[in-house]
Amino acid sequence: MKTTLVIMAAGLGTRYGEGRIKQLDPIGPNNEIIMDYSIYDAKAAGFDKVVFIIRRDIKQAFDDMIGSRIGRQIETDYVYQQTEDVPAKFKHLERVKPWGTGHAVLACQGVVNEPFAVINADDVYGRQAFVSMHDFLVNGSADGSKLHLAMPGFILGNTLSREGSVTRGVCSADENDMLTNITETYGIHDEDGKVIALTEKGASTTKEISRDSHVSMNMWACPAEFIGTLGAEFVKFLEKSGTDAGAEFLLPTVINDMLHRGEADCRLIETTDKWFGMTSARDRIAAQEAVRENIAAGIYPERLWKD
Repeated sequence: MKTTLVIMAAGLGTRYGEGRIKQLDPIGPNNEIIMDYSIYDAKAAGFDKVVFIIRRDIKQAFDDMIGSRIGRQIETDYVYQQTEDVPAKFKHLERVKPWGTGHAVLACQGVVNEPFAVINADDVYGRQAFVSMHDFLVNGSADGSKLHLAMPGFILGNTLSREGSVTRGVCSADENDMLTNITETYGIHDEDGKVIALTEKGASTTKEISRDSHVSMNMWACPAEFIGTLGAEFVKFLEKSGTDAGAEFLLPTVINDMLHRGEADCRLIETTDKWFGMTSARDRIAAQEAVRENIAAGIYPERLWKD
């Protein structure tokens, strides 16, 4: 069965510095960028194709930095997330920022017609997560009554940044490892040996959370039918929040709502791999160090791709 890796790379990267495209900053010894490592892991796990979700204005930069190189290793394609891509009756809505990760994946409609995994462009998830998602996609399907999804449940302590606080979806699951709820949790950081988070977004109060909690890193395994479902959910979102300039159509929120309505289920598959990524410019040094450590441990070769 063919499986596709969808990479969300249309983000503006505003926290990474003016005029910088964080997804394209080299971190490897041979100018590999962060997506190279995810694609390498995905290909090794059995994925057959990569689809990049980007903005049209960075297409040439993508081709120069990764598209042409990756196209020699695995089948590739592009789709474009455009703010104006909304159903006809919502064309009057004015919007500056993108509509969010759910809207990004919706851009794959007509291009991705097979089971797929979706990831962020600025995160390295580890081989274990890709293997478990690929295996789920090969064996999972829609049974007619609901959609079956999966997500790797990362150990919170393995996803903290050395360079500041992070936002994570803290997960709850039942005794069968089926996801029951995702709580978006902000300002997570190490403090005197404890993991501390804000009680809610923008709050001045904090709480301690377990370092062993399972968290979502916005990596999902989805049947092909999920994209069509996103279209219907996007219409609901626009009807409710389309005039709110700050509202975002986010994958975790959509999936959480579908779980609670009984329209989907999602298997949480624990992964013990250690995440690294680039949220801000300061993360680049830590990412470079993580790559060196992974090369020394034999996880990655020094040169990922052979021409």
